[in-house]
Amino acid sequence: MDGDDVDVAAAETAEAVPELDDMKKRLKEMEDEAAALREMQAKVEKEMGSVQDPSASAAASQANREEVDSRSVFVGNVDYSCTPEEVQQHFQACGTVNRVTIRSDKYGQPKGYAYVEFVEPEAVQEALLLNESELHGRQLKVTAKRTNVPGMKQFRARRPSPYMGFPPRGAIMPPYLFSPYGYGKVMRYRMPMRYSPYG
Repeated sequence: MDGDDVDVAAAETAEAVPELDDMKKRLKEMEDEAAALREMQAKVEKEMGSVQDPSASAAASQANREEVDSRSVFVGNVDYSCTPEEVQQHFQACGTVNRVTIRSDKYGQPKGYAYVEFVEPEAVQEALLLNESELHGRQLKVTAKRTNVPGMKQFRARRPSPYMGFPPRGAIMPPYLFSPYGYGKVMRYRMPMRYSPYG
């Protein structure tokens, strides 16, 4: 009986060896395929110029934004009929204009201000000299563009609603009503009834 057990175990081992070799071969193929995929992914990322670390890309984009803002000016009180070409002509004497952006609302109507981006940062100082100059009969307000810092939104207090909660501080309260007819009784005006039962 013991000899039969040994023969069965040897037969199972002989059958398992080719299966094990097949599994090892498939595992090796899968590892090679995964390595090839990683290599292709790295090549694509290198070509696209993408950065693996999102915080590094955010810092790079923030630095790029600050650099662009250092070459830009804010122009306020721009006439609504002004075109970007006219604004560019107005600031052409300061330096080479890279881009003019006239902001508009959701209906496409201009908001009355623009941003002018120059190629060289020295042009910003020249553009600031055009503060209070006229374009289309309106006096322009020219200031250096500020960089918005993410997460530093300015807080704007909401106006209190007269229909909710306590009255706002400093509100004028109506005077107390004292009845001329006696203590504690306040005569209130009653609306006349439209259809009187008395005719």
